[in-house]
Amino acid sequence: MKMMKWGASALALGLVHFAAPAEAAGGKTLETVKARGMLNCTGHDGSYLGFAEVDDKGNWKGMDIDLCKAVAAAVFGDPAKLKVVPISWAQRWPALQSGDVDIIVKASGGTLSRDTELGLQFSMSYYLGTTKVMAHKELNLKSLKDAAGGTICIPAGTSQEQQVAAYTAKLGIKLEPVLIEKTEELEQAYFSGRCDLYAQWGPTLAIARIAKSKVDDHVILPDVLAVEPEVMIMRQGDDNWVDIANWTLSTLIFAEQEGITSKNVDEIKAKPTSPQVAKFLGVTPG
Repeated sequence: MKMMKWGASALALGLVHFAAPAEAAGGKTLETVKARGMLNCTGHDGSYLGFAEVDDKGNWKGMDIDLCKAVAAAVFGDPAKLKVVPISWAQRWPALQSGDVDIIVKASGGTLSRDTELGLQFSMSYYLGTTKVMAHKELNLKSLKDAAGGTICIPAGTSQEQQVAAYTAKLGIKLEPVLIEKTEELEQAYFSGRCDLYAQWGPTLAIARIAKSKVDDHVILPDVLAVEPEVMIMRQGDDNWVDIANWTLSTLIFAEQEGITSKNVDEIKAKPTSPQVAKFLGVTPG
């Protein structure tokens, strides 16, 4: 899915009155959000390029932020009715369970333990990512197995901790983990040489390699530690809230597939390109 189109598609949600599902018999989260008049959605405690970052005007942007705006548009018909709450990776679950945020949209995977142990519920997947490892090129590593005995920076409070442990056990090697919560501090530890390796979500490694170093000084090893679908995450027992998240994603996917954005929605609504588009935009019932 093309990240750059999602912001425009999110704005289109309000125009096509996708808020209809929010008018159904609501769950507790929906009632709370509507009473507050604002959706509280996760941000990042720093800059997470491409997904959740603050621009030079102080505005949040990125793929995950666009999805937060889309959910706000689904509920209120207005993507601006959104409060972005900056949190770390480890703060995600306490923030959701305490009610500080209504939904987690923060490059987070839907895992069995998060479902059964933390009592979380997931939307359909909006991104499929892999966990990879970056290494200093000067170490001349061909694969992770060559790094036995080295140090590896891992984001604390994430599924990468378990993934590294499981993968290294499979290889029969031991690495010394360096667990750091904040992404900026984690990357500083790796790029300063404190760690030989850096385990992270693949897109995050690619962004860090380009943005914070001389690209040729670092290599992303071929090992794939895990494949994880990224999802929006909610508390269990509020199926209507999950429905809103899923239909928001379905609407974004259909809008992008049909080339519908906030800039051309009125034009397409006046002259739908297909019966499906006519129904989607409310021109015909169904």
